[in-house]
Amino acid sequence: MKWTRTALGVALLLALVSHLAAHSSDDLVYGYECRIGLCQKVELSEENYAKAISLPVCRLFCGSSIGTLWPKPTGTVRLDTLMRQVDISFIDFNFNGTARQQKLWRAAEDRFMDMLEAQIPDRKVLARGGYRMSVNINTPDEPTPARLTLDTDESYTLDIDTDASGHVLANITAANFFGARHGLETLAQLIVYDDIRREVQVTANATINDAPLYKWRGLLLDTSRNYYSVKSIKRTLEGMALVKLNTFHWHITDSHSFPLEVKKRPELHKLGAYSQRQVYTRRDVAEVVEYGRVRGIRVMPEFDAPAHVGEGWQHKNMTACFNAQPWKSFCVEPPCGQLDPTVNEMYDVLEDIYGTMFDQFNPDIFHMGGDEVSTSCWNSSQPIQQWMKKQGWGLETADFMRLWGHFQTEALGRVDKVANGTHTPIILWTSGLTEEPFIDEYLNPERYIIQIWTTGADPKVKKILERGYKIIVSNYDALYLDCGGAGWVTDGNNWCSPYIGWQKVYDNSLKSIAGDYEHHVLGAEGAIWSEQIDEHTLDNRFWPRASALAERLWSNPAEGWRQAESRLLLHRQRLVDNGLGAEAMQPQWCLQNEHECPIDACSRGSGRLGLIVLLLLSTLSA
Repeated sequence: MKWTRTALGVALLLALVSHLAAHSSDDLVYGYECRIGLCQKVELSEENYAKAISLPVCRLFCGSSIGTLWPKPTGTVRLDTLMRQVDISFIDFNFNGTARQQKLWRAAEDRFMDMLEAQIPDRKVLARGGYRMSVNINTPDEPTPARLTLDTDESYTLDIDTDASGHVLANITAANFFGARHGLETLAQLIVYDDIRREVQVTANATINDAPLYKWRGLLLDTSRNYYSVKSIKRTLEGMALVKLNTFHWHITDSHSFPLEVKKRPELHKLGAYSQRQVYTRRDVAEVVEYGRVRGIRVMPEFDAPAHVGEGWQHKNMTACFNAQPWKSFCVEPPCGQLDPTVNEMYDVLEDIYGTMFDQFNPDIFHMGGDEVSTSCWNSSQPIQQWMKKQGWGLETADFMRLWGHFQTEALGRVDKVANGTHTPIILWTSGLTEEPFIDEYLNPERYIIQIWTTGADPKVKKILERGYKIIVSNYDALYLDCGGAGWVTDGNNWCSPYIGWQKVYDNSLKSIAGDYEHHVLGAEGAIWSEQIDEHTLDNRFWPRASALAERLWSNPAEGWRQAESRLLLHRQRLVDNGLGAEAMQPQWCLQNEHECPIDACSRGSGRLGLIVLLLLSTLSA
């Protein structure tokens, strides 16, 4: 990766393109100057006003890093330091070769303009004038609607140039909508609001070649334990788009509630939802799926079974241990409930649920759950015991694993039926079924992807990888973002405490987890299980920690979290500007006084002196 910088010329170049006479500094106290690789806060005066710049502009160029881009690009980045004022009333979009995607691109264009508007604190004081800007999208004319898959090429090239008249030309080239959309996201980060000149400014010349390292970059949200409005889900999708995450794993149902409308089985949501106002209708699902697609995100449904079912299944005689007490004898949390694999009619209900999900989501990959199955639950059911004995089976653990294998085989057949025999790849959680010897007997590595939720150091992960399975990493010791809180079934703290800081999320290396089998890692997901979270606390649980995950999955930086900290502080502000209630990381003073807050700033070379040395070294190596 090569960085080309000319940071020391920032102040002079900006002064040359500014129209200072039109503005007054009476209401401004502070500005910034780039001094040897650091944005330093200065009191404005008549003497320094001409060369002082706003913090977003300064941070875009000052220093030897990539400025404010998040996530860090993986290819060549060249950013010249000249800024141009842009008249946002004269930004035009040209979609070459995208005739069949016009609706999709119009939605992306509207979102782009909304992001620019979000930066402007007050339209009334926005300076008049500025240059015209043209955004040219170059992709092949795709014959079918855009659909993200594991084979999708998400790379893009962004070139920004300025002609002799000052007209800014931004050209984005990609293989498809998804790559081009990422390029548009990067372009938006190179357009900033200068609060000193009260202008919207863009980098006048730039070239960025970029592509993600991991194909699967996701977040999981559990909407069963607590209900989330469509509005809050869309807000999460918006945050994901800002950092180029591409998979929203929707854990829609669980034993606590069944909030999904299944057309052929309306009793499921009527009996299973917390209220009829807390149901995801077909219209709701279609809206979420399309909202995600515009933002480059697949929305993947999960129907977790055979455990984690209960509410909605009343009166069917298809479950075991539903709401059994004492619950800790039958499941990991209340209410308990598992499907009864011996009831043939139960698979007809599953087929209708799967049919609704495939019809609504059109998934390229489907999640069948499969975690935390309790053999004691099944063993508490006399009909299940009698059925197993009739098969000539015993009632030992291995026999119940055989019952589980029977369920998985039958359920998979129903998935294939509604998917018209396309053999959609299936994801399962790590569980008893993914352990030896059962994994070899029941799960074909050509068909199943295993999602890891145990610790990153769990030796069972290597055993799975050795067998050739692709994996998605969600190790709870780094990626369960609901950890850290009071206990809710007892006193003390919840089971996976303590709280996981963004630093641990950022440094969670998938290569370290997979070792020699890194090529089997599709990517990772951060997860929110909603026992103690709802839509009112959702944003500050995901953000900005999900941004830390996004950079790890996009570029897998060799450096640790320290090099990203000051950039993440500014990125967090961008999340807030775009309507996300992202958790505060530090006092705002730390944002305004770069690299002054780390306790070991000088000893670790992170303070001014250290950064000066790093800047000199990077200049010599360039």
